[in-house]
Amino acid sequence: MAHEPEKLPGRGPRLLIYASAAQAAAAAAEAIARLIQDRAGQGRGAVLGLATGRSQIEVYAELVSRCRAGLSFARVETFNVDEYYPIAPEAPGSFHSFMRRHLFDHVDLPANRRHLPDGSVPENDLESSCRLYEERIQAAGGIDLLLLGLGRSGHIGFNEPGSGRASRTRVVELHPTTRRDNTRDFAGGAVPERAVTMGIATLLEARNILLLAFGAAKAEVLARALAGPASADVPASFLLEHGDVTVLADEAAAGRAAGRAAR
Repeated sequence: MAHEPEKLPGRGPRLLIYASAAQAAAAAAEAIARLIQDRAGQGRGAVLGLATGRSQIEVYAELVSRCRAGLSFARVETFNVDEYYPIAPEAPGSFHSFMRRHLFDHVDLPANRRHLPDGSVPENDLESSCRLYEERIQAAGGIDLLLLGLGRSGHIGFNEPGSGRASRTRVVELHPTTRRDNTRDFAGGAVPERAVTMGIATLLEARNILLLAFGAAKAEVLARALAGPASADVPASFLLEHGDVTVLADEAAAGRAAGRAAR
């Protein structure tokens, strides 16, 4: 069961606080499943924006369970937020591999409806590859629901501090904190120094956004993001400008943000 402080100032996000990360992840999965079912009832598929990371693993596990119980992904289309660069899609640390392990290989989502940024294109093709990714999102009708995680650097997607409000899908340099936090996913801790990510403007075009924040390590950056003002110093703070954002946090992550929302 979640408890909900007052809505944050302005257009800002709703903050839902759960006793555990597992409960918050289940609530996120419920929202995604409900959208898929609603769109199916309308005779069309949902378009999802998906992220990777430890916060998302339980969400995907719950969706896999629901698929086995009858939820169909057959008409869903997905666009992942980011991918390391350079990296082969079959590399164990790639987000292509992550998504196959945790979701794609276990649900009835057609392979041609799964999209991720290409981390393997030659350097001189990167700009056109990023532009094509934006065009594919638009051709799908835009993202209905976007699932995001929050990085300790304040990033959403791989939009690290300094990312501007108008940024689009592009190659970025990863923050040292981000690379340290992801060393466990790479043999010898050799995390790529760059990534391809949807930009802030791209993310904010999603019609509905869910932001996951779990653990005490996220408490300070979540409080800063929700306190505002929107700033490239904390890229997640740009979510304050969106009209339909829900933050799903466990108590460890939400403490400081909840205190500020209640004042």
